[in-house]
Amino acid sequence: MTPFAPLFISHGGPDVLINASPARHIWQQYAATQPRPRAILIMSAHHLAREPVVGWSPRWQAVHDFGGFPRELYALNYPAVSDEQLATQVQARLAAAGVAAHLQQANGLDHGAWVPLLMMYPQGDIPVITLATLPRQGARAHYLLGQALAGLAADGVLIIGSGSVTHNLYALGAPDAPAQPWAQAFADWVAAKLEQGDIEALLGWQAQAPFARENHPTDEHLLPLFFALGAAGGQRGRSLYRGIEYAAVTMDAWVFDQPAQL
Repeated sequence: MTPFAPLFISHGGPDVLINASPARHIWQQYAATQPRPRAILIMSAHHLAREPVVGWSPRWQAVHDFGGFPRELYALNYPAVSDEQLATQVQARLAAAGVAAHLQQANGLDHGAWVPLLMMYPQGDIPVITLATLPRQGARAHYLLGQALAGLAADGVLIIGSGSVTHNLYALGAPDAPAQPWAQAFADWVAAKLEQGDIEALLGWQAQAPFARENHPTDEHLLPLFFALGAAGGQRGRSLYRGIEYAAVTMDAWVFDQPAQL
Protein backbone atom coordinates (compact mmCIF):
# COMPACT_ATOMS: atom_id res chain seq x y z
CA MET A 1 0.00 0.00 0.00
CA THR A 2 1.17 3.51 -0.80
CA PRO A 3 1.25 6.10 2.02
CA PHE A 4 -0.86 9.10 1.15
CA ALA A 5 -2.50 7.35 -1.78
CA PRO A 6 -4.97 9.72 -3.46
CA LEU A 7 -8.63 9.49 -2.50
CA PHE A 8 -11.89 10.13 -4.25
CA ILE A 9 -14.81 10.82 -1.93
CA SER A 10 -18.45 11.16 -2.90
CA HIS A 11 -19.32 13.81 -0.33
CA GLY A 12 -23.11 13.71 -0.60
CA GLY A 13 -25.15 16.51 0.94
CA PRO A 14 -23.99 18.26 4.12
CA ASP A 15 -26.58 16.24 6.07
CA VAL A 16 -24.30 13.22 5.67
CA LEU A 17 -22.79 14.54 8.93
CA ILE A 18 -26.02 13.92 10.84
CA ASN A 19 -28.07 11.35 8.91
CA ALA A 20 -27.87 7.56 8.96
CA SER A 21 -25.36 7.30 6.09
CA PRO A 22 -22.41 5.00 6.89
CA ALA A 23 -20.20 7.03 4.55
CA ARG A 24 -18.89 9.52 7.10
CA HIS A 25 -17.82 6.73 9.44
CA ILE A 26 -15.90 5.09 6.61
CA TRP A 27 -14.03 8.35 5.95
CA GLN A 28 -13.29 8.68 9.65
CA GLN A 29 -12.11 5.09 10.04
CA TYR A 30 -9.88 5.30 6.99
CA ALA A 31 -8.16 8.47 8.20
CA ALA A 32 -7.63 6.95 11.65
CA THR A 33 -5.77 3.97 10.20
CA GLN A 34 -3.43 5.94 7.92
CA PRO A 35 -0.26 7.94 8.56
CA ARG A 36 -0.90 11.57 9.33
CA PRO A 37 -0.31 13.66 6.18
CA ARG A 38 1.85 16.76 6.26
CA ALA A 39 -0.79 18.62 4.25
CA ILE A 40 -3.94 18.05 2.19
CA LEU A 41 -4.63 19.18 -1.36
CA ILE A 42 -8.33 18.92 -2.18
CA MET A 43 -10.31 19.50 -5.37
CA SER A 44 -14.01 19.97 -4.68
CA ALA A 45 -16.82 19.92 -7.22
CA HIS A 46 -18.23 23.04 -5.55
CA HIS A 47 -15.13 25.17 -6.13
CA LEU A 48 -15.32 26.05 -9.82
CA ALA A 49 -13.14 28.23 -12.00
CA ARG A 50 -12.42 28.83 -15.68
CA GLU A 51 -8.67 28.33 -15.18
CA PRO A 52 -6.65 26.43 -12.56
CA VAL A 53 -6.69 28.23 -9.20
CA VAL A 54 -4.59 27.14 -6.22
CA GLY A 55 -6.10 28.43 -2.97
CA TRP A 56 -4.79 28.97 0.51
CA SER A 57 -5.95 30.96 3.51
CA PRO A 58 -4.41 32.29 6.72
CA ARG A 59 -7.32 30.48 8.42
CA TRP A 60 -10.04 28.66 6.53
CA GLN A 61 -13.70 28.97 7.46
CA ALA A 62 -16.57 26.70 6.47
CA VAL A 63 -18.85 28.15 3.79
CA HIS A 64 -22.46 27.05 4.25
CA ASP A 65 -23.16 26.96 0.53
CA PHE A 66 -26.47 25.13 0.80
CA GLY A 67 -30.04 25.77 1.79
CA GLY A 68 -32.97 23.95 3.35
CA PHE A 69 -30.98 21.71 5.69
CA PRO A 70 -31.28 21.33 9.49
CA ARG A 71 -30.14 24.41 11.41
CA GLU A 72 -27.44 22.52 13.29
CA LEU A 73 -25.42 22.19 10.08
CA TYR A 74 -25.13 25.97 9.78
CA ALA A 75 -23.43 26.11 13.17
CA LEU A 76 -20.59 23.85 12.08
CA ASN A 77 -17.22 25.33 11.19
CA TYR A 78 -13.86 24.05 10.03
CA PRO A 79 -11.21 26.69 10.81
CA ALA A 80 -8.36 24.71 9.30
CA VAL A 81 -4.83 25.99 8.87
CA SER A 82 -3.19 26.42 5.48
CA ASP A 83 0.28 26.76 3.95
CA GLU A 84 1.10 29.53 1.49
CA GLN A 85 4.51 28.02 0.73
CA LEU A 86 2.96 24.72 -0.27
CA ALA A 87 0.40 26.52 -2.41
CA THR A 88 3.27 28.22 -4.21
CA GLN A 89 4.95 24.84 -4.71
CA VAL A 90 1.75 23.42 -6.18
CA GLN A 91 1.57 26.36 -8.57
CA ALA A 92 5.21 25.74 -9.56
CA ARG A 93 4.64 22.04 -10.19
CA LEU A 94 1.72 22.87 -12.45
CA ALA A 95 3.80 25.45 -14.29
CA ALA A 96 6.55 22.86 -14.82
CA ALA A 97 3.92 20.66 -16.49
CA GLY A 98 2.87 23.51 -18.75
CA VAL A 99 -0.23 24.48 -16.76
CA ALA A 100 -0.60 28.13 -15.80
CA ALA A 101 -2.33 28.33 -12.44
CA HIS A 102 -3.35 31.34 -10.38
CA LEU A 103 -2.51 31.59 -6.70
CA GLN A 104 -5.40 32.91 -4.63
CA GLN A 105 -5.72 33.85 -0.99
CA ALA A 106 -9.24 32.79 -0.08
CA ASN A 107 -11.35 32.63 3.05
CA GLY A 108 -13.75 29.74 2.83
CA LEU A 109 -13.94 26.04 2.12
CA ASP A 110 -17.11 24.87 0.37
CA HIS A 111 -19.01 21.92 1.80
CA GLY A 112 -17.48 19.52 -0.70
CA ALA A 113 -14.19 20.17 1.08
CA TRP A 114 -15.01 20.82 4.73
CA VAL A 115 -17.66 18.13 5.20
CA PRO A 116 -15.32 15.16 4.60
CA LEU A 117 -12.35 16.92 6.21
CA LEU A 118 -14.34 17.63 9.36
CA MET A 119 -14.93 13.91 9.77
CA MET A 120 -11.44 12.79 8.78
CA TYR A 121 -9.31 15.41 10.52
CA PRO A 122 -11.62 17.22 12.96
CA GLN A 123 -8.86 19.16 14.70
CA GLY A 124 -8.22 21.21 11.55
CA ASP A 125 -4.50 21.24 12.26
CA ILE A 126 -3.35 19.77 8.95
CA PRO A 127 -2.71 22.49 6.35
CA VAL A 128 -5.28 22.50 3.55
CA ILE A 129 -4.67 23.72 -0.01
CA THR A 130 -7.39 23.79 -2.66
CA LEU A 131 -7.41 23.36 -6.43
CA ALA A 132 -10.45 24.46 -8.40
CA THR A 133 -12.48 22.15 -10.60
CA LEU A 134 -12.66 23.32 -14.22
CA PRO A 135 -16.19 22.69 -15.55
CA ARG A 136 -15.25 23.89 -19.04
CA GLN A 137 -12.55 21.24 -19.32
CA GLY A 138 -13.03 17.50 -19.45
CA ALA A 139 -11.86 14.31 -17.82
CA ARG A 140 -8.45 14.19 -19.50
CA ALA A 141 -7.56 17.75 -18.48
CA HIS A 142 -8.27 16.89 -14.84
CA TYR A 143 -6.34 13.64 -15.17
CA LEU A 144 -3.33 15.63 -16.41
CA LEU A 145 -3.65 18.04 -13.47
CA GLY A 146 -3.45 15.05 -11.15
CA GLN A 147 -0.46 13.64 -13.00
CA ALA A 148 1.38 16.95 -12.63
CA LEU A 149 0.93 16.80 -8.85
CA ALA A 150 1.42 13.07 -8.26
CA GLY A 151 4.87 13.65 -6.77
CA LEU A 152 3.38 15.47 -3.80
CA ALA A 153 2.63 12.12 -2.12
CA ALA A 154 6.35 11.63 -1.59
CA ASP A 155 6.34 14.93 0.32
CA GLY A 156 3.60 13.74 2.64
CA VAL A 157 0.67 15.44 0.91
CA LEU A 158 -2.69 13.68 0.75
CA ILE A 159 -4.54 14.44 -2.50
CA ILE A 160 -8.34 14.23 -2.39
CA GLY A 161 -10.91 14.60 -5.14
CA SER A 162 -14.34 15.35 -3.68
CA GLY A 163 -17.42 15.03 -5.86
CA SER A 164 -19.92 12.27 -6.53
CA VAL A 165 -19.96 9.13 -8.66
CA THR A 166 -23.52 10.06 -9.63
CA HIS A 167 -25.09 13.50 -9.42
CA ASN A 168 -28.58 14.07 -10.75
CA LEU A 169 -30.49 16.17 -8.23
CA TYR A 170 -33.64 15.97 -10.37
CA ALA A 171 -33.90 12.25 -9.59
CA LEU A 172 -33.69 12.32 -5.79
CA GLY A 173 -36.02 10.06 -3.87
CA ALA A 174 -36.72 9.34 -0.23
CA PRO A 175 -33.72 8.52 2.01
CA ASP A 176 -34.55 4.80 2.00
CA ALA A 177 -35.74 4.58 -1.62
CA PRO A 178 -34.19 1.75 -3.66
CA ALA A 179 -31.42 2.66 -6.06
CA GLN A 180 -32.41 3.76 -9.53
CA PRO A 181 -31.26 1.01 -11.94
CA TRP A 182 -29.50 3.56 -14.15
CA ALA A 183 -27.56 4.94 -11.15
CA GLN A 184 -26.54 1.46 -10.06
CA ALA A 185 -25.44 0.53 -13.57
CA PHE A 186 -23.26 3.62 -13.86
CA ALA A 187 -21.72 3.13 -10.42
CA ASP A 188 -21.00 -0.52 -11.21
CA TRP A 189 -19.32 0.43 -14.48
CA VAL A 190 -17.13 3.04 -12.77
CA ALA A 191 -16.21 0.55 -10.03
CA ALA A 192 -15.20 -2.12 -12.53
CA LYS A 193 -13.01 0.28 -14.52
CA LEU A 194 -11.32 1.67 -11.40
CA GLU A 195 -10.54 -1.81 -10.12
CA GLN A 196 -9.21 -2.82 -13.53
CA GLY A 197 -7.17 0.36 -13.91
CA ASP A 198 -8.83 1.00 -17.28
CA ILE A 199 -7.90 4.66 -17.50
CA GLU A 200 -8.82 5.17 -21.15
CA ALA A 201 -12.31 3.80 -20.63
CA LEU A 202 -12.81 6.08 -17.64
CA LEU A 203 -11.58 9.13 -19.54
CA GLY A 204 -14.05 8.24 -22.26
CA TRP A 205 -16.92 7.82 -19.81
CA GLN A 206 -19.33 10.06 -21.71
CA ALA A 207 -19.31 7.68 -24.68
CA GLN A 208 -18.67 4.38 -22.89
CA ALA A 209 -20.45 4.41 -19.54
CA PRO A 210 -24.10 3.35 -19.35
CA PHE A 211 -26.58 6.14 -18.69
CA ALA A 212 -23.81 8.77 -18.61
CA ARG A 213 -26.02 11.82 -18.98
CA GLU A 214 -28.77 10.50 -16.74
CA ASN A 215 -26.21 10.36 -13.94
CA HIS A 216 -24.34 13.55 -14.78
CA PRO A 217 -26.40 16.22 -16.55
CA THR A 218 -23.30 18.35 -15.90
CA ASP A 219 -19.78 17.06 -15.35
CA GLU A 220 -18.44 18.96 -12.34
CA HIS A 221 -19.12 16.29 -9.69
CA LEU A 222 -17.28 13.58 -11.61
CA LEU A 223 -14.25 15.64 -12.67
CA PRO A 224 -12.46 15.41 -9.28
CA LEU A 225 -12.41 11.63 -9.75
CA PHE A 226 -10.12 12.03 -12.76
CA PHE A 227 -7.90 14.41 -10.81
CA ALA A 228 -7.41 11.78 -8.10
CA LEU A 229 -6.91 9.10 -10.74
CA GLY A 230 -4.17 11.13 -12.42
CA ALA A 231 -2.45 11.74 -9.09
CA ALA A 232 -2.38 8.00 -8.45
CA GLY A 233 0.59 7.39 -10.75
CA GLY A 234 -0.94 4.33 -12.36
CA GLN A 235 -2.29 2.74 -9.19
CA ARG A 236 -5.68 1.06 -9.45
CA GLY A 237 -8.66 1.87 -7.27
CA ARG A 238 -9.76 0.04 -4.14
CA SER A 239 -13.25 0.55 -2.82
CA LEU A 240 -13.59 1.98 0.69
CA TYR A 241 -17.36 2.21 0.53
CA ARG A 242 -20.14 1.68 -1.99
CA GLY A 243 -23.75 2.67 -1.55
CA ILE A 244 -26.60 4.63 -3.12
CA GLU A 245 -28.85 6.90 -1.05
CA TYR A 246 -31.94 8.94 -1.94
CA ALA A 247 -32.41 6.64 -4.96
CA ALA A 248 -29.68 8.29 -7.06
CA VAL A 249 -26.90 9.67 -4.81
CA THR A 250 -23.93 7.33 -5.06
CA MET A 251 -21.70 7.70 -1.99
CA ASP A 252 -18.82 5.56 -3.25
CA ALA A 253 -15.33 6.31 -1.90
CA TRP A 254 -12.11 5.07 -3.48
CA VAL A 255 -8.42 4.96 -2.59
CA PHE A 256 -5.83 4.50 -5.33
CA ASP A 257 -3.30 2.17 -3.76
CA GLN A 258 -3.41 -1.02 -5.84
CA PRO A 259 -0.56 -1.85 -8.27
CA ALA A 260 -1.34 -1.75 -11.97
CA GLN A 261 -2.18 -5.11 -13.50
CA LEU A 262 0.49 -6.66 -15.67
